Amino acid sequence: MTRKRRKLTNPLALAVMTTLWQKPMHPYEIAQTLRSQGKDASTKTNYGSLYTVVQNLEKHGFVEVTGVERQGNRPERTVYGLTEAGREEMTEWLSDLLAIPAKEYPIFETALSLMPTLPPDEVVRLLEMRLSSLEVQVAGGRGALEKLYETLPRLFLVEVEYQLHMVEAQVEWISGFLEEIKKGSLPGVEEWRRFHETGELPAEFTS
Repeated sequence: MTRKRRKLTNPLALAVMTTLWQKPMHPYEIAQTLRSQGKDASTKTNYGSLYTVVQNLEKHGFVEVTGVERQGNRPERTVYGLTEAGREEMTEWLSDLLAIPAKEYPIFETALSLMPTLPPDEVVRLLEMRLSSLEVQVAGGRGALEKLYETLPRLFLVEVEYQLHMVEAQVEWISGFLEEIKKGSLPGVEEWRRFHETGELPAEFTS
């Protein structure tokens, strides 16, 4: 199964389509719904650009104007609904994201790849700082999730569960990695330390 090249690639566009799948809305209501349903915690949401996202969806025929709302003295608000083409795009796009693993580039992964630039002891100090922050995040996240379970079906909290699980996995990995550096059992750690002490790059690092 191969990933289809899509006319729109901004995940916010998919979030907007799934929101309009619920019912037609004007952009401000879309923003409120995304916020109230907690989707801004799992999708990078720039509310200032949401109108542009809606316009792009309309340009590609995925949403259409279904009416205009006016309340009191407020300006008119254009209401958008999902088209049939939009429903198909939403379904295919979401199915691809669930079924096909995609290479992502988390910034922490980038930092790890460049980590030997810093001395081992400094890396230990920095990772211990990160670990401490993550452990607080896990404790708070676990408590918040238990509270959410009291009012929402688990179906609507799976992305929060996943986020928490990923943080817990990072805590476990960092803890083990720190232990290896401290004990000196990490392959290459002595050469790494010697380089920062002498400035001489080991031959095996350049081959």
